[in-house]
Amino acid sequence: MSDETLKGQTAIVTGAGRGIGRAIAVTLAARGVNVALAARTESQLRAVQTEITTAGGRAEVFPTDITNDAEITALLDGTVDRFGGFDILVNNAGSVKVVSLAETSAEDWDHTMAVNVRAPFVLCRQAIPYLKQRPHPHIINIASALAVKGYADHGAYTASKHALLGMTRTLAKEVNDMGVLVHVIHPGGVDTGMRFDEDRSILMNPQPIADAVIFLLTMEGSGTVDEIRVRRTVGEPWA
Repeated sequence: MSDETLKGQTAIVTGAGRGIGRAIAVTLAARGVNVALAARTESQLRAVQTEITTAGGRAEVFPTDITNDAEITALLDGTVDRFGGFDILVNNAGSVKVVSLAETSAEDWDHTMAVNVRAPFVLCRQAIPYLKQRPHPHIINIASALAVKGYADHGAYTASKHALLGMTRTLAKEVNDMGVLVHVIHPGGVDTGMRFDEDRSILMNPQPIADAVIFLLTMEGSGTVDEIRVRRTVGEPWA
């Protein structure tokens, strides 16, 4: 699929108000993709929408609490109403709390799982009937380097991203015969609102993750890529 083919397609991007989600939405829109912007904070979404429309793209705002199934339904239905359907689902929204497992409350554990695992599950489940009607449907789940390893004080987050990776692998097999391609991207060390590193200069900006999304959507020929790991250039290779 060429870059030109993306023109006129529609993507839903969760967590689109800032960080990786914003970069993905803006990058998709620059290639002619209509973007449904979803997140909890409407003011952030409006800012991204203005950025996209000022550059000549098209974006619609859908304030959404993805832990609420009814709001997920409204997001998908609203996207279909505005754009006539959608071709791409990017599950990017995430939640992290830096605390040891011994100090993690059950409420924090449940919230992390609700945002990072259950919401993508519900979004994928509800999106499949729409996606399988499209000629080039894709689901891209944004996991984490912590989906394949573990860090101290990130227990709930690590567990949730391991679960998201497992779900993605299973879903890819289940919908392959429908023509739906399912991918996962593992960012490592991105400067977003979820990071609290003292030295932010060593973090990468979100653009490489957005570029990886475009790579997955525009591959030509008979090949595809299931999984991508993106690390900081200052980080250790193959760590």
